[in-house]
Parts: sequence; C-alpha cells; structure tokens
Amino acid sequence: MNLRDRRWRALLVLPVFAGAIALIVWHGPKWHDVRDAFSLVSWEWVAAAIGLNLLSVVARSVAWNTAIKQSLEKPHPRFPLVFSAFSVGLFANAVLPGRVGELARAAVLRRRLPRRRGTTATLLGSVFAHRMFDVPPAATLVVFVLVTARLPGWALGSIGAALVIGLALMLVALTLARRQHRELGELGRVRLLLARAREGLTIMRTPRAAAVAATFQYLGWLCQLFAVWAALRSFHVHQPLAVAGLVLVLINVVTIVPFWPGNVGVVQIAIATSLTGYGVAYAHGFAFGVGLQAIEASVGIGVGTIFLAREGISYAMLKEMEEEGPGPVALGNEPAEHEPEGDEVPASSARRSG
Repeated sequence: MNLRDRRWRALLVLPVFAGAIALIVWHGPKWHDVRDAFSLVSWEWVAAAIGLNLLSVVARSVAWNTAIKQSLEKPHPRFPLVFSAFSVGLFANAVLPGRVGELARAAVLRRRLPRRRGTTATLLGSVFAHRMFDVPPAATLVVFVLVTARLPGWALGSIGAALVIGLALMLVALTLARRQHRELGELGRVRLLLARAREGLTIMRTPRAAAVAATFQYLGWLCQLFAVWAALRSFHVHQPLAVAGLVLVLINVVTIVPFWPGNVGVVQIAIATSLTGYGVAYAHGFAFGVGLQAIEASVGIGVGTIFLAREGISYAMLKEMEEEGPGPVALGNEPAEHEPEGDEVPASSARRSG
C-alpha cells in the first residue's frame, strides 16, 4: 500500500474513530465504579470462561479441518497444523482491523503443504465455506434471543441485514459448489483460479462431511455462549442464559465491520446499555464488557502468539498483509506452485458427492 492509499484510508477511518471516542466520552461510565466492579471479580469464573473460549476455538478449527479434507488431495494436513494456522488467524483478527485473519490462516497453512498450483485459492475457498457454517448457529442464537430476551431496537435492523446477507452468501456457496467442473486445460488463468477456489467449497455438496462441520461449528458457538454466561457470573451478574445470548448477539453485530481491533469502546457501550434493562448498573455493565473482551482476547492473542512464534511469522508480516488487502496470499517462504498439466482435474471432481 503506497502513501496515498494510506492517507485515504486514514481519512475514511478517522471520522469513525473520532465518533467512537466522542460516544465513549458522552456515554462513558463513572470510571471509579468501573474500577470497583473489577475489584469484585470471581477469578474462578474467569478461568472457566477462558477454558470455554479455548474449547470453542478447538471445535471451530475441527470444522475447518473437515472442510479442508474435502477440498484437498491427500496427504491432508495434520490437525495440529490446521489448529496452528487457525490460531494465527485469530491473533490477526484480534490485533488488526478488518478480517485479515481469514487470509492469514490460509497463508500459514499453505506454507506447510506440498507444492501444487491453486492450493492457496482452494484454501481460501475452504475458509469461505467454513465461515458459511456460522450462519445456521448464528440464526439459531438470534431466534433464541428474540424469544427469551429483549433485543434493543437499534440492533434489530443490523441483525436482520446480517442474516439476510449470510443466507444469501450461503446460497451462493451451495450453488457454486454444485456447478460441474470443466477440464482445467480449457480454462483461462482467472477461471482456473476460480475453479481452484470452488474446490474449497466441496464440503457444501457432501452432506455427511457438512453435517460434521456444522455440528462442530454449533459446538463452538455453544461454548462461546456458556463462556459469556461464565463471564457474567465472574462479574456477579446473575442472569439466565438468555442474557448471555443477548450479549453474544450484540458483540457479533457491533463487530461485523471492525474499524479497529475489536471495535473496543463501542462494544462496551452496546453491552452496558443492553444490560441496564436487566437491572445492571451502566458502569458495572461497561466493566463486564471490558472484561469479556479481555477474556476473548486472552485466548486469541495468547494462543495465537504461541503459534505465531512456532510458524516463524512476525507481526510485521501480518501488518503488511493487512495493508495490501485482498490479493495473492503469501507469508515468507511459501512454496512455489507448479503449473497444472492439461489433463489435471480438480481434486473434488474425482470424488462423489454424498
């Protein structure tokens, strides 16, 4: 990204950031009450929330691993490599704006795979397929909250739009996955890249594997839900699971477009405002929002840092990827990919859907 692009980006983000600061100042809590809320934290519940978040990460990485196995030819990457790449992606999403973590996990895993042209595109396709498995549990959570809790009016429009877009993207993924492949030798460069990316969607037309991935993705969301509930308990907010669901929905709504890491500040205001309807003091709810994001970040950053060092990747590499935006994904010593032979066909076309 050149200097001019950086300036334009700063001009776009700065007003949003300034607005968020103004919002925090205008709707900010009494900070001494926030401090008092932290002095009463039950650390055993914090540990439980961290453990549940870690289980969520494991479950979701298993879901991605299932998608990868349907997309790539054998030998498939071992699960520890997939988990490592997934953790680096979590780290990138936690410390950088945007969704650069989705690119990062594909790039990290690509470095560990045999040379084959189009593998990067296939991995990115598998990332997209994996994200589509978030749609059913997210929709289930929204229905649960609508029935059992009180969603603030400002969130309803955003939730509705997000669900519509998510369902539309899922239909697109299903449609692309079911399209018949042509011989790769007949395709031009761009279409070849798209065909390889479509291989990453193979799981969308293999019902048994899709059911496995969906199950683990549901399990990941369930662990997150109970992690929020445990975090509420750690701040002595004794509310039913429906309120934890409300908080989880609001976090996902507020962070749909991450203008800065975690949209910190805006998340806390959203949580604190919604919890006042349940008798929780605004400052106490704000403190809980800070603690909840710290718990989630401790898993993403903590585990991600370990695997970042294991993979020999620096923060500067991730930052460079974030600045360059979507495009060829490479981190350091990525192996070159050989040109396909004219009769080479996608790995997924040799399998039966079923």
